[in-house]
Amino acid sequence: MRIITRKKGNKKYFYLQHSLRKSKKIVTKEKYLGTEVPADVSEIISRFRKEMQNDINKKLEVIKEHFQSEWKRIPESAKEKELEEISISFTYNTNAIEGSTITLEEAREIIHDKISPNKPLRDVRETEAHSKVFLQMLKKNEKITKELLLIWHKNVFGETKPDIAGRFRDYLVRVGPHLAPDWQDVENLMKDFIEFINKNKKMNPVELAGRVHYQFEKIHPFGDGNGRIGRLLMNFILWHNEYPMLIIEYKKRKSYYKSLQKDEEYFVSYFIRRYLTVHKKRYLE
Repeated sequence: MRIITRKKGNKKYFYLQHSLRKSKKIVTKEKYLGTEVPADVSEIISRFRKEMQNDINKKLEVIKEHFQSEWKRIPESAKEKELEEISISFTYNTNAIEGSTITLEEAREIIHDKISPNKPLRDVRETEAHSKVFLQMLKKNEKITKELLLIWHKNVFGETKPDIAGRFRDYLVRVGPHLAPDWQDVENLMKDFIEFINKNKKMNPVELAGRVHYQFEKIHPFGDGNGRIGRLLMNFILWHNEYPMLIIEYKKRKSYYKSLQKDEEYFVSYFIRRYLTVHKKRYLE
C-alpha cells in the first residue's frame, strides 16, 4: 500500500494505491485522497487496509467451506491415507528447507513403507519423528502452550539432538543476517507469544497462522529446529480451525526466506498470497 501523486497541469492529486493478485492478474485498487495528503491519512490507510482485508477474508472463508465440503465426502477409511500423503509431502518439504538429504520418494518409503534408505541416520530419524508428531497433532486439538511446543520439539529431535531437544536455548544464535533475541529474554518473549495467540482467536486463522509463524521465527526459542516447529504450529492453527493446511515448498524457499527477513506485515501479506495461490481452485469454483 502506497501514496501516489498524479499531475494535471499545475495541480497535484494524491491517491492511496494497493495492488493484489487476482487469479493470474495484478489488480490495483485506489482511493482518492485529495489535492493534499490529509492529516488523518494514517486512519484512512487503516480503513482502506481493512476494506482490502475484508475482501480477502471472504475468499478465505470460501476456501474453508469448500475444503470442509470436500473433506466430509471422503470416507473415513480414506481420510487416514490422505493425511499420511499430506504428512509425506509436508515432512519432506519442511525438512528439505532445513538441509535434509531425504527426497520425496525416500520420505514415502520411510513413512509409509517403513523402509530406511541409505542416507544419514539423523535425516531418517527426523523424517520418522516429524511425521509422527504431525499426525498426532492433527488428531488432538490441544491448547497451545509453552509445554506443548517443548513436547513437539523433544519428540522431533529427541533422538538426533538430545542435548537441545525439548528445551529453550541458553545461548545466542544468528540466523543469516538475523541475530535472535538474547537467550535470557526467551522465556518472557514466549510468554508474550502465547498470550498473543490466546488474545487473537477471533482473527482470521490464516492471518493468525502467518503472524504466529513470523513471530515464532523471530524469537527463535530453540537452539535448532525452529523452522520445523514453527511450520508445525502454523498448520496446527489452520487445521484445528477447519482450514486446509499450507505446505511451504522446498523449491519456493527463496521467496519464503526473503519474506521472513522483512517486517511482519510484509510476511503476512506474502503468507496470505501464497495461501490463496495454493488453494485458488477452492475459491474460483
